[in-house]
Order: sequence, then C-alpha cells, then structure tokens
Amino acid sequence: MSSFHSTRVRKGRVAAAVAAAGLLATLLTAGPAAATPDPGDLAPGGGSRQDAGLVEGRELAPGEIPGQDEIVHSKNIKHLANVPLAASATISTDLAFQGKYAYAGNYNGFTIYDIANPRAPKTVSQVLCPGGQNDISVHGDLLFLSTDSSRSDDSCNSVSQPATEKSSWEGIKIFDIKDKKNPKYVKSVETNCGSHTHTLVPDGRDIYVYVASYSPNEAFPDCKPPHDGISVVKVPKKAPTRAAVVAFPVLFPDGGNPGGPANPGVSKTTGCHDITVLPSKNLAAGACMGDGILFDISRPEQPRVIDRVQDNVNFAFWHSATFNERANKVVFTDELGGGGGATCNAATGPDHGADGIYDITGRGDQRKLAFRSYFKIPRHQADTENCVAHNGSLIPVGGGRDIMVQAWYQGGVSVWEFTDSARPKEIGYFERGPLTTDALGLGGSWSAYYYNGHIYSNDIAKGFDVLRLDDWRTESAKWVWMDRLNVQTQPEYH
Repeated sequence: MSSFHSTRVRKGRVAAAVAAAGLLATLLTAGPAAATPDPGDLAPGGGSRQDAGLVEGRELAPGEIPGQDEIVHSKNIKHLANVPLAASATISTDLAFQGKYAYAGNYNGFTIYDIANPRAPKTVSQVLCPGGQNDISVHGDLLFLSTDSSRSDDSCNSVSQPATEKSSWEGIKIFDIKDKKNPKYVKSVETNCGSHTHTLVPDGRDIYVYVASYSPNEAFPDCKPPHDGISVVKVPKKAPTRAAVVAFPVLFPDGGNPGGPANPGVSKTTGCHDITVLPSKNLAAGACMGDGILFDISRPEQPRVIDRVQDNVNFAFWHSATFNERANKVVFTDELGGGGGATCNAATGPDHGADGIYDITGRGDQRKLAFRSYFKIPRHQADTENCVAHNGSLIPVGGGRDIMVQAWYQGGVSVWEFTDSARPKEIGYFERGPLTTDALGLGGSWSAYYYNGHIYSNDIAKGFDVLRLDDWRTESAKWVWMDRLNVQTQPEYH
C-alpha cells in the first residue's frame, strides 16, 4: 500500500467519509495514472465490519457486480473459514506463516492464528503496537514488524507525532515469539524515513533486513532527500538485541524516475516500496515507485543493480514484485490510486492498476527485464470499491507452469496463470460485493497467499479468510509443504 510521507505530518486522521468522497471524485476526473493518499488515512468503509456467518457464495454472471457484502466465487474455490477482525485491530495488512501458525499484521499491531485446522483457525494472541501498516515477517523465534508512522517513541504505547520533530521514531521492531501466547518485544532499529515494508535475507548466522521506505522531505530531520536507496539492518540470530543498520546502498545514483511533469501521473522515485528476494539465486526484484529493478544480492550488504525498467505510459506506482519458480519472469504490480481508488472499472481500462509481466532474458550481469503483457482481473468492480493490483504469491505447481494468487482489495482474491507471458488469464476468484453503495469505501483483501494447500487472505474490514482451491492445474501444489513462508523472501519450492 502506498504511503506518501508528505502526508505524514498529521494532525489527526482524515474523516473517512470526506476523504473517500474526495478520492472518488479525483479518480473519476483524473487521468489513469493519478496518485492518491494512503488508504491508511481512511477508516474501513461502510457495510458490516464482519460477516454474520460463513455463507456459501455463488458464481458471478458475466459483467455482473455482486450485491452489497455478497460473497461470490468461481466453482473451483470454496470459502472454508472467516475469523472476524478483532475490535482492537484496524485495517488488516500483510501475512507471514510458520509451521501451523499464521501471523497477520494490522495498523494497530498483529495477531497470531493457529491454522492447524484450516477450517477452524483459532486466535492465539493479539499484540497491540500501533505503527503504520505493520508489515510482518518471521524467522525462527523472531518476528519483524515495520513502523511507517511517525511516533512519539519506539514503544508499543507510542502516539502519533509529526515527522518534523527530531525525536519522532520510525523503523523496525523485533519480537521474540517463542511463546506464541505471549510475544515479547525485544529490540527496535530506527531507519531513515521509517519502514514501509521490509524483506528478510537469511545469511548463515545473521539475518539481513532490507528496509524499503520513500518520499523524503526537507522538513523531516530523519527523512531528508535524497533518499535513493534502502536501509540494510543486520540481525545476529543468536543476539537479536544487537541488530543495527549496517549499510544504505544507493540504488538510483541518477535519482531514478523524475515523475511529473516529465512523466505525468508517474511517481517520482525516492526509494523503494517493496523488494522480493530469491536467495537460492542471489537475486532480487525491487518495485521502486517509478522504477522496476533487478539486482544481485550475493553480497547482502552491497546489493548491485543489474537492470532497471520504467513504464511511463501505464504504470503509476511500482508496488511489489514476484518471481516465477524458474526465475525467468517477474510480475510487477502497479498500485494506481494508492490502494484507495476505484480503478477496476471500465473507465480505467485493463492496462492501468494492473500487473506487468516481464521475462528475464540473458545471463549474469547481462540479464534484462523484457516486458511481455499486462494482467488485470476481468471482473469490473463498482465505483464505490477500492480495487487495484496488490499482494500475492506463487502457487507452487511446478512442471513449468506459472500460477499465482493475488489480492485486489475489494476486487477480492484472484488466481491467475502466466505460463504464457503474453497471454495471462484468470482461472479462479473469490470476492465480496461492495462495502458501500453510496460512497467510496475502504476494504477488501490486502494480502492473499498460498500456504500448505490453502489460500489465506487478510481482509481490511472482514478479517482472516481461508479458501480452498480445487483445480487440476494446481493439484500438484498440494504436495509442496513449507515450514515457513515470508512471501517477499521467496523459497525454492521444488
């Protein structure tokens, strides 16, 4: 999700109804590459906060938009469970997995679920620790949490404080989760411009954390321009309290994409939004606002850019990246509208707010990213639904097929195939109807990931969903069993 630091000097949360109305008006009148504020500045919009109970959905007719809060899905997907968003939580965000547990971030902290029985997930513990979107990952007994909200201090009792104040804090928090019922906060590491997202890079005795953040401002003492790289935090596995920033590699020595007015509607590159690493190949892909990059991470403290691409016609904000299993393709997402806009409609079209599929050609330092096509869900959403390409993961089918599951906010969960880079297609979906029918609302699936035979979705307003996919094209994935999954640290599945 896009969070523009120029909006971080906050005097209070924007009223949801006013902000949503403004976003809708902007998106209906602006060009297709217009950027809008972070949905985190809104409250989950309208409708019921949770489902009254698990309801069997139906399949959509072509061109149909479901009724308010109505559950619909393709025949090959079944809704197994929903755990409503806890009263203490607000705006569900990312997911991580380890063993029989799922870890779900939200703007107020995180929740640990026992998913040993996917049909009946149980809440193990809830941790209150406000701090922006709380991007989350796990490794061993350690849990990492991103704070991208200017806070009064690094504690879980902090309050919002303007980023113009030097004493304000943002960065990475580390918890000990050996006792799942009682996680303990053990360490914080402040990073320049905070931590919008982070990515773990395991390296023997240490874990490196690539911290992505962006949008500096001369008025912010801890986030001044230029901000043309990433923070690298080194965490000794046996001594996590010694974690510290060890490097700030510059990825854009020329400043990156200048954005408008040279490239109207395109975000200026002032850092990265998200980074996905493929440790088995010493490779990483960065989605960096106005640029997509491929880089070598064989020396974790000194990542080196191999290739860089831009799309100044159809991409507004490079948001995230996913390698295929053979590491010869990358799917980049464009978060047009910052996640708060209604961009899955006929007016926006099929090439904006979509995925961009790139083949990786060549070898070694001669590898290049070659554009092949766009993919966008073929189901139009209402003008009251925030919808755009967002977080997803591979479904490890192997055998040369490329299939992934992906969240689209109120566009729901999409399963799609890109084995043929030039002809991607949706093969399954799950979604709820609009939260609201009279104004733009905020909701839908933030993250949808495949883990050990099931799809798990963290819905902004509705909570934690479990889906089962039964399709001949994905049956082989049910034999792939993982002991851990942080999606931005892609494993070697086969």
